[in-house]
Amino acid sequence: MSGGNAKHWPKMTGREEFRFLADLVLARSSGDETIVTLHDVHSGTARFANNQVVQNVDMRRGTLAVTVAFGRRHGTASTTDFTAGSIQETLARAERIAAVSPEDPEYLPPPEPFPFVARETARPETMVAGPARRLEYANEAIGHCRMENLMAAGVVSTSVSSVGIAAHNGLFGYEARADARFSLTVQAGDATGWSAAAHRSVDHLKIQERTLAAIAKAKHSREPIELPAGPYPVILEPAAVAGLWTWLMWSFDAKSYDKGTSPFAGQLGAQIVDDRLTLSNAPGHADLLGVGLTAEGLPSMQSTWIDHGLLTQLAHDRFTAKTHGVQDIPTLEAPVLSHDGATCGTVQDLIKRTDRAILVTNFWYIRTVNATDLTLTGMTRDGTFLVEKGEIVSAVKNFRFHDSPLRAFQQIDAATGSMEAVTAESGKMLAPAMALPEFNFSSVTRF
Repeated sequence: MSGGNAKHWPKMTGREEFRFLADLVLARSSGDETIVTLHDVHSGTARFANNQVVQNVDMRRGTLAVTVAFGRRHGTASTTDFTAGSIQETLARAERIAAVSPEDPEYLPPPEPFPFVARETARPETMVAGPARRLEYANEAIGHCRMENLMAAGVVSTSVSSVGIAAHNGLFGYEARADARFSLTVQAGDATGWSAAAHRSVDHLKIQERTLAAIAKAKHSREPIELPAGPYPVILEPAAVAGLWTWLMWSFDAKSYDKGTSPFAGQLGAQIVDDRLTLSNAPGHADLLGVGLTAEGLPSMQSTWIDHGLLTQLAHDRFTAKTHGVQDIPTLEAPVLSHDGATCGTVQDLIKRTDRAILVTNFWYIRTVNATDLTLTGMTRDGTFLVEKGEIVSAVKNFRFHDSPLRAFQQIDAATGSMEAVTAESGKMLAPAMALPEFNFSSVTRF
């Protein structure tokens, strides 16, 4: 189900079609347990650089996977051919693999059937958006940059998918999903500005607003001064906050916690960040990319992971959840980081109340230096500025940092309300802009 001519592609796999395909497998399986999963995706991307569109492509690929288990021995096979003969051959391959596989001590039967919550995961305006809409949005961003004699590079993408899971015990879940994304880097000589958006609705990308914001960043980033490396008070915009918190969230893994290699080892229930910070999952939030069911066939759910600075949850698969006695496994696909108490309305309000700080638009190339205390390194980009006496006084050459979010977010001077934050590494979350009393910049970058 992949090909080059979109006009000849079949419709996306619907609920009843998936049920028919799953029943075809389940009725013929000889396994003790059998699971069928669907992942059918139709996606497209328009890329532009140097103020011109360089690519506008569509891709369609549907995959049906079959897992068969005999006791604790299990095997999985998949196919992109949804004909009856291919699906039966895929089942036979899964059975052969399972028969010769060693026992898996962590294998669990599929979860019990559950009435999954129907979420608004497939907005109709995104479902019908195709190459013409992506080209329109790309040209809109390019046009604004050309009027300013600046260079634009970026991506407009849309994706429609059908996902499903079915099992021999009556488990059945199906969900249609759609999302749209926009990312733009504006170049003004050696200076750059950046903005990004992701949403279930293609109409919510706000191309003009995002483009003008990136243009303003690029223009203000000209003629940067060089400041010495060292600790500085900082104002982190939401994307910069999200970049650091993504690594914190990735470290919630229950297996590393049990092994003692997690930066949170022994701290479940303890305070790990400022007591005004709360991290929760909000899968039903209209501005996030929440889902109704997980890849394991479990329901996504509203959950709190950090409650006023206290670590309250770990990230479990079904095996570690059973080990820990966790009945309802929390999910974190739609994260919301919030600051309790008085907040500033905008980033500009944070700037006005700041005597001296470095304003950071975004971080990139973030990597782990020390996993035991979550020390990270990375670089500022696309708008780094010196703030003095409530005003931006100059652009600043980019810094490399070495610091841990577990240290940096121990104390918050001020914060805005939670806003949309999208980065290449963090996906999407809602996060506030924050003023921190100290953040360690280890060197000045030379590019």
